[in-house]
Amino acid sequence: MFVLMVGGCASGLNSQGIGTKLRAANQSPIAQDVQPYAPTITQPQDDGNSIVSEVIPVAYEVPMNVPAESANPEEILPGTSAGVLDLGQVIESVRRSYPLLEAAYSSRDIAYGDHIAAHGAFDTKLKGASENGPAGFYETYRNSIGAERPIYGGGELFAGYRIGRGEFQPWYLERQTDKGGEFKAGLAMPLVRNVDIDSRRAQLWRTAVGQELAEPEIRLQLLDFVRAASYAYWDWVAAGERYRIAASLLEIAEGRNDAIRRKVETGDTEPPVLQDNRRLIVSREAKLIDAERKLRQSAIKLSLFWRDDAGQPLVPEAKLLPVFAMPDAPDESARGADIQTALANRPELQALSLLRQQLEIDSAEAQNDLLPDVQAVVALSQDVGEAATSKRDKSEFEVEAGVFLEVPLQRRKARGKLTAIDGKLQQVAAKTRMTEDKIVADVRAVYAALTTAFRQIGWAHESAALADQLAEIERRKFDLGESDLLSVNLREQQAAEAQSTEVDAHYDYFAALADYQAILARE
Repeated sequence: MFVLMVGGCASGLNSQGIGTKLRAANQSPIAQDVQPYAPTITQPQDDGNSIVSEVIPVAYEVPMNVPAESANPEEILPGTSAGVLDLGQVIESVRRSYPLLEAAYSSRDIAYGDHIAAHGAFDTKLKGASENGPAGFYETYRNSIGAERPIYGGGELFAGYRIGRGEFQPWYLERQTDKGGEFKAGLAMPLVRNVDIDSRRAQLWRTAVGQELAEPEIRLQLLDFVRAASYAYWDWVAAGERYRIAASLLEIAEGRNDAIRRKVETGDTEPPVLQDNRRLIVSREAKLIDAERKLRQSAIKLSLFWRDDAGQPLVPEAKLLPVFAMPDAPDESARGADIQTALANRPELQALSLLRQQLEIDSAEAQNDLLPDVQAVVALSQDVGEAATSKRDKSEFEVEAGVFLEVPLQRRKARGKLTAIDGKLQQVAAKTRMTEDKIVADVRAVYAALTTAFRQIGWAHESAALADQLAEIERRKFDLGESDLLSVNLREQQAAEAQSTEVDAHYDYFAALADYQAILARE
């Protein structure tokens, strides 16, 4: 037995029986009036869309016999406060050290690497060559080195140096230079195609959008991981509640055994009654063992999400278990605003918007490819050193200018790309409409599930309180000799089932709340 300070006012158990709330020490459970559960709607305390408000801490006396997982049972593991592990600490652990989220973060590096690679199309290129003909009627020796630098606005700059010596063929005299070689520089600029966009700039812009696209993809995975962690957390809490129910049933049967034994010794009760109660004890011990197994399994599952700073899983101890808090009613007036919040925040819509931007870049590139490739080239050259010929025809400063045209007559490649991209844009538009409709439907459906689960909590709460009172009455009658053990066991089982139903209702509510937060894209 230990006292656990947690938020909530439901599902507590005491040594007097299976109850849905604590009783005052001097209040008789028989005389207690059971009021129907009627929760009031309270205004959210944060942003106007919150579902659960602040819960007042209540002390619960909980029997807990599950051995601690840690070597030191008194040690509170990292990430906990006040001896209780709450959902916020688990979610923070997911953000900090969940391995699959770390893998998702790596997509940023991948997108950044692709963007850097796209910049490589604008890298300065160094070129060199050595072409020699040492044997034959014409002995020639030609060497060159130069650099080319693409321009972001289209075209490229080039510059270089070459030297050609030897006896050149009359039809290749342009390969010859003066003794000091030739320096050359020039500029090539597009006039029609590749003015506003070209393949280099298109790839650069696509990868820039790809960097932005990594963020909603990461966020979508984070929402899924947080939702899975929430499921695991509430499953662990529910398993703890069910363990408390089984432990309370066993404690009641064990506490009754001594009283029955004394009655058997005094002859007030037949011996089979004592044997029947011992059978109940054995049966309830088996159920407690099964509840302990499920509690341990849920704790191990939760450890996948609750980790230390080094990323190692932490199996939460039983002493860190809270109890389900009694939630406030969902705010009906906030549903319309929540739909708009979901439409604005959902990463799927953001990802589709960015994908559309990439396709628009592809479309612009395909439209550019429909244009003729017309380039203007200007080159300046100057030979230096001793003249190679008596005419000194290599020594003058030279300027060359030209215009070059290239265009496929059918232009089927560009037309095909443009048709395919238009189809993809239509697909994205249709997916966007469907995604928006699905988000609206999901908000409404999960809100309905949330509202229904909240109502079920109220009825289950009242049913559990009534069943517990009937069990207490039956135990009193048994103590007075006005009832039998079979009736007492039946009432206790009914009370336990009612308590389990309330636990299920709480789990359904908080699982629906996790779905609702995920749909609204709240981590």
